[in-house]
Amino acid sequence: MQSLVPKKVFLTRGVGRHRYQLKSFEEALRQAGVAQQNLVQVSSILPPHCTMVSRGEGLKQMTPGRISYCVMARTDTNEHGRLIASSVGIAVPKVRDNWGYISEVHGHGMNQQQAADMAEDLAADMLGTTLGLEVDPDKAWSQKEQVYKASGLIIRTSNITQTARGQKGLWTTVVAIAMFLLDD
Repeated sequence: MQSLVPKKVFLTRGVGRHRYQLKSFEEALRQAGVAQQNLVQVSSILPPHCTMVSRGEGLKQMTPGRISYCVMARTDTNEHGRLIASSVGIAVPKVRDNWGYISEVHGHGMNQQQAADMAEDLAADMLGTTLGLEVDPDKAWSQKEQVYKASGLIIRTSNITQTARGQKGLWTTVVAIAMFLLDD
């Protein structure tokens, strides 16, 4: 029987536009390279020993129609000029026997940097509190990031973020996705 504990993860993103919201979402998934998958959204745990691989390597391992697990951030708008953002952040523990965290940010009015910082901050905070780190929640991400890294408990944080502005007469959808890969 196949283990449902992912061994690999990769990050991808996309933006889609269409007069129908569902087709806009489909276009965003297509740009992300995962439209041919049956996506199952899961919550925010990065399994112990799960290795980050490149988007290209991850996409090569995808089979059309396969049930694929992911953590997805999705934002839609049909308002002309409205800024939307989706971001997925990952926090990886130094001790690979521990689990990490993946966060999702879905937002309106946030630029790329704001959404990216929020996603990394959330993932690092979830991992940090699990590891017993208490960091002032009112500090800026750049200050908290230094505390997390100085602790020696969190080895790395990263994110993938997609932003776009709505266009007149169209739905705009942005997605940011952490795609899990299972061993066959």
